[in-house]
Formats: sequence, C-alpha cells, structure tokens
Amino acid sequence: MIIRPATAADAARIVALWNPVIRDTTITFSSEEKTVDGIKADIAAYGGAFMVAEDAGTILGFARYGQFRGGPGYRYSQEHTIILAPEGRGQGVGRALMSAIEDHGRQNGVHVMVAGVSGENAAGIAFHKAVGYVVTGEMPEVGYKFGRWLDLVLLQKIL
Repeated sequence: MIIRPATAADAARIVALWNPVIRDTTITFSSEEKTVDGIKADIAAYGGAFMVAEDAGTILGFARYGQFRGGPGYRYSQEHTIILAPEGRGQGVGRALMSAIEDHGRQNGVHVMVAGVSGENAAGIAFHKAVGYVVTGEMPEVGYKFGRWLDLVLLQKIL
C-alpha cells in the first residue's frame, strides 16, 4: 500500500467510495452525493492536503484537510475528513492516512487538526482516540439525516 497525493485520475474511484457512505450511513450528515467533477475540483483546491491510500490500483481510502473555520485567526487549525473502503478497515490504512495528512499539516504550519465525528460513529470516535485525538466537545442534535437528529462529537489533536 502507498499513500500519495490524490490526482484527478482518482476522482471516479473516490466518488465510488464516498457516495455509499453519504447515501447509506450517518457517518456524514450530508445527503448530497459527490460528482467526479466536484472531486476533481476538490483535489485541485486541496492540493497535497488530499491524499489516497492505494494498493494494486485499488483506492482503500482517502483523507483530506482544510481550514477549520473561515478567517485568518483560524489558519493554523484544520479539519479533516477520512473515509475508508470496507476492505481498508482494520488494515492500518486509516492510521497511515492520518499520519500522512498530519505530517503534511506539520510541514505547512498546522497547529491543530480537528475531527467532527457523528455521535453514532463509535468506530470513528474510537479510531481518533487511538491515534491521539481527544474529545473537546459534544454538540447534541446539530445534524439531521434519515428523519432524525444526530449528535456531533468534536475531537482535536495538537500537532
């Protein structure tokens, strides 16, 4: 497995990985599926801060980060997204992706990495804790999907 910056050529595979998570789970509160053109634009916008884990031509997951909130006061605080393919879970893919984006962040002056995880995503919360993130807040019922209110758990790691 290799971790590398995403390219436009990866967009269709990223869409195929991400859309079932959007469509079928509460891992993300979004209900708007991604498009190939939209992912190509994201890859261009995020640059090296958008990485994929690839093994024998298969995308096992991706991670990306961008500014946590708008404005210059937040420029050193970044929020990440990490999505793994089912076959990438439990194989060290998530840890490798997190290490790569955290290293990239450190090299680019990032001080804090933030994770916003669905309260229903116990595995995602446990994963972040296992790689050094701490819970800094819980926001009840801030998300809405599948006809119900969802909690958001905020975690952070000082890099």
